[in-house]
Amino acid sequence: MEERTPRRPRIADVAREAGVSKTAVSFAFNSPDRLAPETASRIREVADSLGYRPHPVARMLSQRQTHTIGVLTPQALSVIFSNPFFGAFSEGVALAAEQEGYALHFISPLHGSLSRAMDHATVDGVVVVGLSAGHPEVEQIRAAGVPLVMVDSSALPDQPGVVIDDEGGARAAAEHLVSLGHRDILIIGVEPPAPALELDPEGVMGRRLRGYQTGLAAKGIKLDPSSVVVEPASIEGGLVALHRAWGSGLRPTGVLVMSDAMAIGVLRAARELGLRVPEDVSVVGYDDIDVSQHVNPPLTTVHQPIRRKGESAVRLLLSVVQRRDHDPQQLRLETRLIVRASTGPAPRRRQEVDRVRG
Repeated sequence: MEERTPRRPRIADVAREAGVSKTAVSFAFNSPDRLAPETASRIREVADSLGYRPHPVARMLSQRQTHTIGVLTPQALSVIFSNPFFGAFSEGVALAAEQEGYALHFISPLHGSLSRAMDHATVDGVVVVGLSAGHPEVEQIRAAGVPLVMVDSSALPDQPGVVIDDEGGARAAAEHLVSLGHRDILIIGVEPPAPALELDPEGVMGRRLRGYQTGLAAKGIKLDPSSVVVEPASIEGGLVALHRAWGSGLRPTGVLVMSDAMAIGVLRAARELGLRVPEDVSVVGYDDIDVSQHVNPPLTTVHQPIRRKGESAVRLLLSVVQRRDHDPQQLRLETRLIVRASTGPAPRRRQEVDRVRG
């Protein structure tokens, strides 16, 4: 004879055993301040003795909260998590979320659509990473009344945001190369996410490009648009970018890269092209991810507090979700240049080098 599985205790069982209504049992778990302390305590003791636990979905509906934070990214998770920057950022997000008792839901394009992914996301608030303020999914979140915090984007006046001093960091990187005598400089930028496909002046690439231009212009160097190559923010993207630039005839002695992951790809491409770093070409990254100091040669880069940025984003978001802050904050974190072995004095002009080698 088949043995029956014991029935899970229900809220009605607790109410009957404790001599209270089902509403009182619900209050004891979801709004204990609405009951006398001794009543709430007795109900929970009865529930423990029966092995009763509130059903998570029912509890969510009664509280109108999921205790889950969404992290919205413009690329597939398989792509995002291949970039060490996002792993470090997620560590900060997870630390702050766990401390506050919140779970995480990473939201990436579903069948190619971020909008469809958002339709399936049940969250209390959203950390939006790398999307412009005018992106359709940002407007979708705002229209739904879901709290959000913008990270690495232009500010929304009614929503909190976290950015770093992208422009200042990029300017310091450009000034560093110029101080070493470099004049032929290539910039490798990050491809904007679809459907934007154009530069957001207040996005990460827009601010960093402006910083590079300012740093070069201070020394009388005007940036030629052909010296800016854009690829996805990945090691492969950096590899492809330098090969593409070299194949088009550019011969930079210095490369400014908007991502450490891409810069690592540039180091590999330089080796494949027979170039020595930094003797033939100097490379400066951006982010200072952990692996940057362990590549060969160790990477000169712009440090940003990646984990702190993730932590700060969650704390700002929860201040809105929990209605602790009615004046959305715009937090700006500082950057600093870290000089390592991937940069050095500029070689003689490429034409001279080619003539000597010829």
